[in-house]
Amino acid sequence: YDRRRNFRVCRKVYAINIRLRRMAAADFKILPGYVNARLDEEKPIFNKQRIDFSPPENINFLVVCNKQLCMSIGKDTVLRLDVKKPDQPNEIELGRKDEAKVYKLFLDPTGSHLLIALNTNECLYLNRSTQKVKTLSRWRGHLIESVGWNKSGTENNTGLILVGTSQGQIYESEIVFSDGSLFSTNPDQYFRLVFTLEEDVSPAPVCVLEIDRVFEKHFVIATTPKRLFQFVGRVPESTEQQGFSLLFSQYSDKLPPFREFPHSLGYSDVALYTSKLRSSPSAFAWMMGDGVMYGAFDFSRSDSSLSDFKIWDYPPTINMKFSKPLSIVLTQFHFLLLLPDRVKAVCTLNGEVVFEDIFPEKFCPLKRMVKDPISGVTWIYADKAVFRYSVERESRDVWQMYMNMEKFELAKEYCKERPECLDVVLAQEAEHCFQKKKYMESAKCYALTQNYFEEIALKFIEAKQEEALKEFLVKKLSTMNPSEKTQVTLLVTWLTELYLNRIGTLEGDDISKQNLYTEVRNEFRRFISNPKIKECLFNNRVLIYDLLASHGNLEDMVFFSVIMQDYERVISHHCQHDDYEAALDVLSKHKDEKLFYKFSPVLMQHIPKKVVNAWKSMSKKLDAKNLIPALVNYSQSGSTEQITEAIRYMEFCVYELEVTDQAIHNYLLSLYAQYQPNSLLWYLEQAGTDPKQINYDLKYALRLCAEHGHNRACVHIYRIMGLYEEAVDLALQVDVDLAKSCTSIPEVEEDVELQKKLWLKVARHVVQEEKDVKKAMACLSCCNLLKIEDILPFFPDFVTIDHFKEAICSSLEEYNLHIDELKKEMEEATESAKRIREDIQEMRNKYGVVESNDKCSSCDLPLLNRPFYLFLCNHMFHYDCLLQEVHPHLSSFKQNKLEELKLKLAATGQPAKSRNQRKDEDTVSLGKGQISREQIKADIDDIIASECFYCGELMIKSVSKSFIDPEMYEEELQSWL
Repeated sequence: YDRRRNFRVCRKVYAINIRLRRMAAADFKILPGYVNARLDEEKPIFNKQRIDFSPPENINFLVVCNKQLCMSIGKDTVLRLDVKKPDQPNEIELGRKDEAKVYKLFLDPTGSHLLIALNTNECLYLNRSTQKVKTLSRWRGHLIESVGWNKSGTENNTGLILVGTSQGQIYESEIVFSDGSLFSTNPDQYFRLVFTLEEDVSPAPVCVLEIDRVFEKHFVIATTPKRLFQFVGRVPESTEQQGFSLLFSQYSDKLPPFREFPHSLGYSDVALYTSKLRSSPSAFAWMMGDGVMYGAFDFSRSDSSLSDFKIWDYPPTINMKFSKPLSIVLTQFHFLLLLPDRVKAVCTLNGEVVFEDIFPEKFCPLKRMVKDPISGVTWIYADKAVFRYSVERESRDVWQMYMNMEKFELAKEYCKERPECLDVVLAQEAEHCFQKKKYMESAKCYALTQNYFEEIALKFIEAKQEEALKEFLVKKLSTMNPSEKTQVTLLVTWLTELYLNRIGTLEGDDISKQNLYTEVRNEFRRFISNPKIKECLFNNRVLIYDLLASHGNLEDMVFFSVIMQDYERVISHHCQHDDYEAALDVLSKHKDEKLFYKFSPVLMQHIPKKVVNAWKSMSKKLDAKNLIPALVNYSQSGSTEQITEAIRYMEFCVYELEVTDQAIHNYLLSLYAQYQPNSLLWYLEQAGTDPKQINYDLKYALRLCAEHGHNRACVHIYRIMGLYEEAVDLALQVDVDLAKSCTSIPEVEEDVELQKKLWLKVARHVVQEEKDVKKAMACLSCCNLLKIEDILPFFPDFVTIDHFKEAICSSLEEYNLHIDELKKEMEEATESAKRIREDIQEMRNKYGVVESNDKCSSCDLPLLNRPFYLFLCNHMFHYDCLLQEVHPHLSSFKQNKLEELKLKLAATGQPAKSRNQRKDEDTVSLGKGQISREQIKADIDDIIASECFYCGELMIKSVSKSFIDPEMYEEELQSWL
């Protein structure tokens, strides 16, 4: 039902599409998928142009090669013309006094060597680089009918050539041009007979000679009016100097292969087609009396190089008596036949006349047609006119001919750049294959066409060719543009349905179908793994999941989920089928933190050890705080394995990852408190005693340890919290030694009163609870702060003095020693005060002597000229000099203070006086609430004269000070530049 519904949906959507496209095609009159952009009429393939040339006399003969044109005009004039420079013709007079006329002209492929055959059985030679005509003396006595040129010839040397005469003789020769030599030599090196052609046991003129070489194989084509001869043979490189003699000697005792036709024109002509310069010809056309034989060359054959030849019979419209063919030219797909009044072009593919050009009577009769093998331009001449035919895009319609011949590969080759034509060829090929029941090939071709998709799909459905339909959809999908999202979605959905149907059909216990089932399944997986449709699959993954689910194909659903990176669905599938290790493998492979958080509770229930190992492999990528729910859920159930693994992971986080999160430490603390109390105290101790560096909650830890009765741990926490009294009270319930340890920590020892208070608690406990007098006395020895009188109140009234007589005596002795120490300290203080009074008296009587010639240590001027200072180190400074030296080294506060004092001193209105004046004269009342002038001067002296500038602390500090103030550095630097 689902499959039928999907198919109906596809058909409905594409039915709408087909109606829209047909409406568009009807409106614009175009083929499906393409617009006819031909606005201008195409030029004909053969484009004729008359040359602007009017010869003074009739043209006898014309040859052209390599854009070099030579023609015979009148009796003994030869006109040479470079086609690229038509305005620079070159006329050469033969200078013949007799009745000799030009019979034929022959021009080599380079356009350099011109042979002029005369009707007097003579031959002349003219090189392009000279104006001088030379006679070929060795050729005298032969009427030259044809010349077979060597393609490897140069401008000065023709190489080995063959010459055909009117008597059927074939000569071998070589022409070397040497114009600048001192001694003039004949250009013809030799002229040697190599073979004679016959017809009906009599010599026949050699109408055409063509020679070529393919690797070591040489071949020669020679024609007479009714026969076409072939000479084929291998000529070793060591015998090349012998020329063509070795080749023709092979046919000395036998006739060479030839083709013969009964009728004769009295002459014949051969045209060859060469695709590239200096390459071997690929096709030929022979014009003879019965028609035109044309075909291709196959140089791999040993007997004959001609293959696939056909005969084009002359139509009845050609009058063989009055309008015989004159010349033939071969192009890539046509041969041109010259008649006295017209030119016909025949397609070599189907033998049809595709072009006919009738010349006006004033230019008739036409005389000959030649083709430049280098440029490909065809030339036709009459007595007084010359025409040129150029070929324009000859292969434009070849594709259609090949298509009609059912040669589709060749047809596609010739319409690669014309997509509208290629589409027609593909459609024709697809239809041809369909009719031949080659459905797979037909599907591949149809997918590349612009034909209506629905028609093609229905065609395969009606033929019940599901595999071909699938192939068509796959190929069509590969040609789709990513922007055609709707079409791509429909194709992908349809293909998925076809694949799933095929897989469901092949699935079963039949062993014979197992290989095919595996192959189809792998093909389907390659299809959904195609990166080109990944976006489409992702956007429509819900639909694909529904299709897979409707077919019950769970394995491919898991495969598709992996491709879509929908690992949550994959893991859920494994968990639903109790394959927890497979689920963990997917988690570990893709390392998705969110999936770890989601599925860890389920996996932790069944494979806790492997789950913890996976967590540890993720290291810091996982937030352990988010995994606590998975651990708490099963630690509360009491499973030993899960609890052990939970503790192992928490220890990994705390000790290896160095996690500082309080929740992690609190949870590990709770696990220790409940399941591993032996590790609890060790954990608390290694965590330290500084509350700022402890990662667990002290209050939570205290409550947790109190609930589970871990008193030692509680004592440790009380100590960290600074609750030393509570710690001692709880420790006394466990162990007196533990309580004593609480009194010896550094924080307690710093507070004497607290330490004494704690020791009193210990002593009270020992006396009142343990009732051990000896142990109480031991407390006195452990703490120097406790005295016997401190613990006496704790003892009961019935205790006799004998138990602590020694302690009382010891206490009294200590008091006596303390009194003696105080007396000694008082005597030392009295003696020290006495010495200080003596030093003060001595300083009052100390003086210094200043000579009249003493100078200031700063300015080096006489000292007594101005107020001065004298230091004990014998350095002397004027008042103003010392002030100038000291001021820069004072702090900003002292500098401000000094300025303030100087202003106050100046405000008194009295001049400064020497320090040796009487005190009563120097003291002035400054008013109520103001200091005296003498006090101001004393404060100034304290700032600037408290020590010698050169010997005091200021000089020492100035060592690290820069010579130049950093703020003035740039200014000082510029002053030196």
